[in-house]
Amino acid sequence: MRFALFLILRAFEEIYFMEDILKKVYNPYLFRQQGHALVDLLAQYLENAQSQTIPVNSVVNPEDQFRFWENFAPDNNDPIALFKEIISRSIHIQHPHYVGHQVSPPLPLAALSGLLSSVLNNGMAIYEMGPAATAIEKVVVRMMIHQIGFPEGADGLLTSGGTIGNLTALLAARQQIAQTDIWESGLTESFGVMVSSEAHYSIDRAVRVMGLGSKGVIKIPVKPDFSMDTTQLESQLLKAQALGIKVFAVVGCAPSTSTGSHDDLEAIANFCQKHSLWFHVDAAHGGAAVFSPEYKPLLRGIEMADSVVIDGHKMLMMPALMTFVLFKSKHHSYATFNQKAGYLLDKTEEEDWYNMAKRTMECTKLMMGIRFYTAWKIYGENIFSENVTRLYRLGNEFGKLIQQRPRLELALPPQSNIVCFRYVSASGDEKSMDQINAMIRHKLLHEGEFYVVQTVVDGSVYLRTTLMNPFTDISMLETLLDRVVALANEFETTWHNS
Repeated sequence: MRFALFLILRAFEEIYFMEDILKKVYNPYLFRQQGHALVDLLAQYLENAQSQTIPVNSVVNPEDQFRFWENFAPDNNDPIALFKEIISRSIHIQHPHYVGHQVSPPLPLAALSGLLSSVLNNGMAIYEMGPAATAIEKVVVRMMIHQIGFPEGADGLLTSGGTIGNLTALLAARQQIAQTDIWESGLTESFGVMVSSEAHYSIDRAVRVMGLGSKGVIKIPVKPDFSMDTTQLESQLLKAQALGIKVFAVVGCAPSTSTGSHDDLEAIANFCQKHSLWFHVDAAHGGAAVFSPEYKPLLRGIEMADSVVIDGHKMLMMPALMTFVLFKSKHHSYATFNQKAGYLLDKTEEEDWYNMAKRTMECTKLMMGIRFYTAWKIYGENIFSENVTRLYRLGNEFGKLIQQRPRLELALPPQSNIVCFRYVSASGDEKSMDQINAMIRHKLLHEGEFYVVQTVVDGSVYLRTTLMNPFTDISMLETLLDRVVALANEFETTWHNS
């Protein structure tokens, strides 16, 4: 009896203790205290990064990093101590010497909007689960449609990244071209997509996820400037048809990820119109140029597309992830996911744009639109134009700077803020040059002063820079080139003496 009474009391004690813990961790005063401390910490971090008083990154091998976090315990359960450690062990995209991958240093105001969305946590599957965010998404989508030059009947949505965005658009394209209901009966034909051999791997991945296999990815060779050779589209289409492949879409790059080269979108659009094919533009990186009067001509023909993908977390300075998926015809934005979820979605005579689960890969969806909306409403469209124009100009200046160095070689004159170059040795031996350029990148990474990446262009190793930070200037890039040349001389001497 006593033991049973003990168990009952213990159960009540645990319930009381749990209620006490929950009240504590949800306490608005504690949130205010921790929030103020975090904002102070992040403001100091921004100052340190922008003034370059911290390295752009510190290299730690994966196993050591894993062991550290597995055993980490913050003093006195202090979350600020935890946050400080996370910052110190992360790469610093806010640093002006970060010239690596295509990820933007987000606008601080957009990051604060993300905090707002995290606290509200409206799932947005159906309108009643995200009324404000759903309407805001509709507003920013319409604004982007206007920038592209789509007609009044266009529509679109936001989704989590360019990979899902491209998949969403291509699923809609296939549904439009297919003679059967693929959702119900599955694939009954061999389908294919034509795309530049320089296209981002997300297109290849999307095609394979769709079950089309390697034969469904029809890669079009590129010209010397690494843009799609559109003169080969006719012959490649005939070849695919001879193999029994039903081509349903052609994808144009604006620009390609590796080299920053823009495809001729007008030529692709005309080809697609001639053959009644879907024209999709992967403008994940460069679509933001629609805001720049100076660089919008790079996207000539984008308004002729059936669908377009543009990443907000690249040139539009949004926190990851946020991607626009835009359709010339609003009806196509409903074609991708023709599924039934009766407990959520009532059948309606008209397309109910406000129930997002009908149109997106996600069911529970982030309130990502409020970040872009906040930046736009507070700063105006000019903030996007200013960022794209500045960084594209910097890419052009950087290219000219590289051309002035006798031992450095551009892969191609920059068309955007993506600049690929390499060190060329006096011997001209390709194998040794590949090795030296790879070693340069490795050394730069471990020194922590600059963050660059490498890529393979036409079979050779190149250093690849993407100028994403508006505080990066030409003098910093000159310092980078000085270090590249110095390391190259050092490695070349070692290479020849070994």
